[in-house]
Amino acid sequence: MSLTPLTARFFPARGGRSLLIGMPEMRQSSLVVVANRLPIDDSAAPDGACEWRRSPGGLGSALHPLLRHTPAAWVGWAGGTGPAPRLPDIDGVRMHTVPLSPEDLRDHYEGFANATLWPLYHDAVEQPEHHRRWWEAYQRVNRRFAEATAEVTEPGAVVWVQDYHLQLVPGLLRDLRPDLRIGFFLHVPFPPPELFMQLPRRAELLRGMLGADLIGFQRAQAAHNFAQLVAKVLELPATDRRIDVGDRAVRVGAFPVSIDTAEMAALAARPDVAARARRLRQDLGDPDRVILSVDRMDYTKGIEQRLKAYRELLAGGHVKVPHTVLVQVAVPSRERVGQYQILRDRVEHQVGRINGEFGRVGEPAIHYLTQPFDRAELAALYRIADVMAVTPLRDGMNLVAKEYVAARVDDTGALLLSEFAGAAAELPQAYQVNPHDLEGLKQGLLAALRADPTDAMRRMRAMRAHLRDNDIRAWARSYLSALDDGDSLLTRLTTAG
Repeated sequence: MSLTPLTARFFPARGGRSLLIGMPEMRQSSLVVVANRLPIDDSAAPDGACEWRRSPGGLGSALHPLLRHTPAAWVGWAGGTGPAPRLPDIDGVRMHTVPLSPEDLRDHYEGFANATLWPLYHDAVEQPEHHRRWWEAYQRVNRRFAEATAEVTEPGAVVWVQDYHLQLVPGLLRDLRPDLRIGFFLHVPFPPPELFMQLPRRAELLRGMLGADLIGFQRAQAAHNFAQLVAKVLELPATDRRIDVGDRAVRVGAFPVSIDTAEMAALAARPDVAARARRLRQDLGDPDRVILSVDRMDYTKGIEQRLKAYRELLAGGHVKVPHTVLVQVAVPSRERVGQYQILRDRVEHQVGRINGEFGRVGEPAIHYLTQPFDRAELAALYRIADVMAVTPLRDGMNLVAKEYVAARVDDTGALLLSEFAGAAAELPQAYQVNPHDLEGLKQGLLAALRADPTDAMRRMRAMRAHLRDNDIRAWARSYLSALDDGDSLLTRLTTAG
């Protein structure tokens, strides 16, 4: 993806340390966001210097319009192993790095976070693994994050902890700094009790989350699952909205995350993006229908099921090359994890088989792309997609679906959406399908391809209106207002943008 450059640059120094040009000393902040990753990527410049840049998309871009209005810091991992580099501010937000060793990366990030919690939280699509050393690393890294956060947060300030990598941080931080107001938000699904109960360390994870004053989920069902587990495992008084922990009341609620709707719409409407979209469609052979899917290479995304459904439609003559083409973007993810390597091999084998059977010279049935795209190129892809197929087996939200809708500035196009994506609750006008049901998936895809233009436009306008009223700023305001008790900092945050 393209990156917005920063002016600050620094050069690697001996011993793995970094000498930052003009870097001021870290100071305490009124709002601290704590997430596994910092909202930056690093790359090497031609002269060997490292340039740190703000990443497009994701949590960083979501919170950026809010954080720049108040003294704020971001605590997170910079992406490498070894000593933590010292980084410049990004638009006034202080970057505070937490170091990870190769063992931390293997056992905390690739292990407990992504081979134990991730599959379990996504309905055990793949079997979760349990290893004691992974849990020990998860505890160790969470404590390191909590200590770093305590160090940079001023008295009585607000800390907003993000996602499943750091579920112990709220409790650890409350022990270190009981003066803080702490929020926790889980971006992925939270599983039903019968799945969560498989975790050997289930009680510790629940207690960690309960260190927060407000726990936010994507959907109301997740909040319900959490309350049930707290009542069962910890025997605490719990409802879907409130849990009593000693003399504290922990609030619980659903706060569906969103996107910068106006930013995506403006990007898609740019003349250069429109021109790029026209060239892309020509490069595809100017087909009658373009189906697009954009996923991380992950077993939760339903890529294999989608490809199988498309193959059967081709085999049955319901769609034909070159009149209909599928563009599948599958950006590599967690490539050091064995399950992901196996998945990529299977997907590539499936794509090759379909192209071998149904493609022609210069006219593949599937255009398969594994490189990441910058925001403008992605917007151009959204513009050429007559059907956007977003069919995960399980997803906390899936912002690609919302980005596609925001990019359809002419109100055309059809969204095929899994009913197991969090976005399905907000976008009922999409063509919703059960991705586990192959026949239903095929029929949904055909319905989207053959949609009556007037009906499709009615659906798209309704979804676009919803996103305009429920964008990323509305999400942040909703959460921070629920966390607020009249503090002037939060008042400024919730009125920003």
